[in-house]
Amino acid sequence: MRPRRSVLYVPGDNERAIEKAKTLAADSIIIDLEDSVAPTNKELARQRAIAAIRERGFGSHEVILRVNPIETPWGMADLHAAMEVVPDAVLVPKVSHAGDVTGTAKVVNAADADPRLRLWAMIETPMGIINAREIAACAPDPDNRLVCFVLGTNDLLKESRARPSSNRFAVVPWLAMTLVAARAYGLDVIDGVYNDFNDDLGFRAECEHGRTLGMDGKTLIHPSQVIPCNEIFSPSEEEIIWARKIIQAFEEPENARKGVITVEGKMVERLHLVMAKRVAAIAQVIAARSQIEEPWF
Repeated sequence: MRPRRSVLYVPGDNERAIEKAKTLAADSIIIDLEDSVAPTNKELARQRAIAAIRERGFGSHEVILRVNPIETPWGMADLHAAMEVVPDAVLVPKVSHAGDVTGTAKVVNAADADPRLRLWAMIETPMGIINAREIAACAPDPDNRLVCFVLGTNDLLKESRARPSSNRFAVVPWLAMTLVAARAYGLDVIDGVYNDFNDDLGFRAECEHGRTLGMDGKTLIHPSQVIPCNEIFSPSEEEIIWARKIIQAFEEPENARKGVITVEGKMVERLHLVMAKRVAAIAQVIAARSQIEEPWF
């Protein structure tokens, strides 16, 4: 279990931002070579990103490198550079078809890349939403290395010509379609960014909205968003207590063979046990990272 509550974008050509990211409490850091980097800075961004990853100074942070699309002048060089230094994952942009994942995986495997290197898929086009199921279906094949979806909501709004709103009325169907497809094949899903980093209340509301939908976390554009994002996407005290009660109840000898039991007057099935174990595992990892035994109690 790896918490991916807060996933911070950092421009690959901004050395100061990369160094700052190392000190933040974000679960994951995406060093970006694509959208946040101007064409004139692509080579410089790759050099700085690769140097930073090679130094291995990110501690417990999960490090992801977002490369340029393979068909661009920079994409293949980005991918080979990533294979050289082995971040935790490569984020493949503008994934619209399953072939975008399998094709990237074939390049990675043909180069005999480190087996620890994983792929994340950026779902940010209307075609990507339509094909979310087929893209997610790549995950069960370990050769495809796929472990996570990231929603590109800004691009989806642009491509669909939808109007952004505080309740994300237009976006919800796309998020739900992608999330269900991902869950069917065991993938994590990270929500899109909130653009106004000065609007704390709006940001918190959108985090709550994403968590209600079932997102594992949210992509971020500013360090100030990390702490509130972690708070909202962490299991609450009540969730942890309830999860432990479910686990403990199923561990009782008389319940070992039962599919359904009663806990404090509520019907609980084994599917709830699976959910409870995940909550407990995520809570344990977060507590260990914080070096606090019970960070929410």
